[in-house]
Amino acid sequence: MTQKNTNTMKDLLESERPYEKCERLGEKNLSDAELLAVILRTGTKGENVLEICRRILTAGGGSLDALHGFTREKFQKIRGVGRVKSIQLICLMELARRLAKETALKELNFSSPASVARYYMEDMRHLSQEHMKLLMLNTKSALIGERDVYKGTVNASLVNPREIFVEALQREAVSIILLHNHPSGDPAPSGADLAATERIRQAGDLIGIELLDHIIIGNNCYISFREEGLLYTKG
Repeated sequence: MTQKNTNTMKDLLESERPYEKCERLGEKNLSDAELLAVILRTGTKGENVLEICRRILTAGGGSLDALHGFTREKFQKIRGVGRVKSIQLICLMELARRLAKETALKELNFSSPASVARYYMEDMRHLSQEHMKLLMLNTKSALIGERDVYKGTVNASLVNPREIFVEALQREAVSIILLHNHPSGDPAPSGADLAATERIRQAGDLIGIELLDHIIIGNNCYISFREEGLLYTKG
């Protein structure tokens, strides 16, 4: 007798079907695997969709958040995840990122390091290399432009203040904020971070463009040089 493959929602017991469970109990009562199963919908030969979704979560160490760092190719290395499911998953991660950023935009205030960090968090915390972003502000502390100015390890000898301030002068900025990420997830500034920041601050003082802050993004955390008293004052 040939055993039937259980690979669709209909093949699951009704009490185990995420669609029906959502209707009965509401989406907040679905597990992470069940929520993923609603989106992915089907399993593969010999394996239902819930089993695949549990394995996807296991590949991320049991954390949905870890899946943000997965590429389409990395998803496809998980058994049962092919081309279509990998595309569904990376689109889901991108949608989550955009929703988080749109929510943070409502409270964005460039005089508040916490709100700036929250707004850029989803863009920067999953990057595998250090990136430095330049934010340029006008006299009303409104954003007039932003630019990625560096990629790689932030180092005082490699980060060029000239590149930063040429851009700021062209935009007629009166102040700037720097952001960069630490792929380790720990935002604590290194000696190189401190030296590079001071070098940029001094260059800004000479040409009349104030460095308001340097914010380092970690994994759902940040450090603000201004808040920590790490921006040395003139004189």
